[in-house]
Amino acid sequence: MQQYIAFAQENWVLITLWFTALAVLVMSENRKSGQSVTTSEATRLMNHDDALVLDIREQKEYAEGHIPGAFNLPMSALEKRVSEIDKYKEKPVVVVCRMGSTAGAVGKTLKKSGFSNVVRMAGGMMEWNSAGLPTKKGKSA
Repeated sequence: MQQYIAFAQENWVLITLWFTALAVLVMSENRKSGQSVTTSEATRLMNHDDALVLDIREQKEYAEGHIPGAFNLPMSALEKRVSEIDKYKEKPVVVVCRMGSTAGAVGKTLKKSGFSNVVRMAGGMMEWNSAGLPTKKGKSA
């Protein structure tokens, strides 16, 4: 342990630069991906604020299991079909993907299209499933 302390004392400039770079990277990634919500916060938005759950996975993956009431709009078709959800521009929109990593880019696109309250669900469907929350199988209506 004393070796680490000695190293930190001798190389404090490098350590400071490393932590600064890490902080900038984290802030940049958060800004890019937008605000995230947990599964419990997403559930609250669905139940109390009439939020749209926008599942951006491909239809096959969506059919294997999705959040009940979720609207499937694959990321690959977003630009062509975004008008289908225009009525939700003033309501909360929870963007869901498989692991929570691509939902941020879609959220950013939706905000540019005039949607005012867009969040991404952290961890995506993997987090939803691991929390034991309900899913439904089948294609979207």
